[in-house]
Amino acid sequence: MKVAAQQPAPLSGAPGVPRHVAIIMDGNGRWAKARRLPRIAGHKQGVEAVRRVARAARELGIEALTLYAFSSENWRRPETEVRDLMGLLRHFLASELDELISEGVILRVIGDYTKMAPDLVRMIDDAVARTAGNPGPVLVIALNYGSQAEIVAAARTLARDVADGTLAPDAIDEARFAGALATRDLPPLDLMIRTSGEQRLSNFLLWQAAYAELVFVDTLWPDFDGKCLAAALEQYGMRERRFGGL
Repeated sequence: MKVAAQQPAPLSGAPGVPRHVAIIMDGNGRWAKARRLPRIAGHKQGVEAVRRVARAARELGIEALTLYAFSSENWRRPETEVRDLMGLLRHFLASELDELISEGVILRVIGDYTKMAPDLVRMIDDAVARTAGNPGPVLVIALNYGSQAEIVAAARTLARDVADGTLAPDAIDEARFAGALATRDLPPLDLMIRTSGEQRLSNFLLWQAAYAELVFVDTLWPDFDGKCLAAALEQYGMRERRFGGL
């Protein structure tokens, strides 16, 4: 269902706020094109949107926020654009880490980020380590992430356990499989938001989204803010979640 992002009253502390929200941040390039700016300008504004939305999520009482920052397919983009994106990630980590620590945020990264440049891998590892003891909430950044690869990796992990004799095949159920995923320590996914008007999941949290509510908004990611997030949460609050029951 597609909804326009409006400006409802803040929902902080209200019942029915989802514990875990994921966002496919889409529309940076179109934002820049509409203004006759280079694509990097859209990505820079997209980073500002990350700052706004991450703060708003904390104020709204969201326990875990997962952001799709760089997919495993994004390597196919022009080398200059990938380099710019990596530079923005470095800047975000350097400029935001102190605030994440002071706000008690736990930073998590899912995806095979070890394929990135060694200095960036060190920055990510340091940021994750320095926030690990915080009380939360959790900010999860998906980097070099693809859900199909995550599911395959989980299947291989369980297959090795079966081959080693430490796991019986009949013991593999939904809970056991979910426990082999990168999101195993996070609350179940309640709400998936995609910006820019596109209506697909693009290989993001496919297993986790099995019973998540989906909200698609026309707003381009650089224009997305706390009011837009609150509007999506208001939409979520009006849904009746039956999980296959009556």
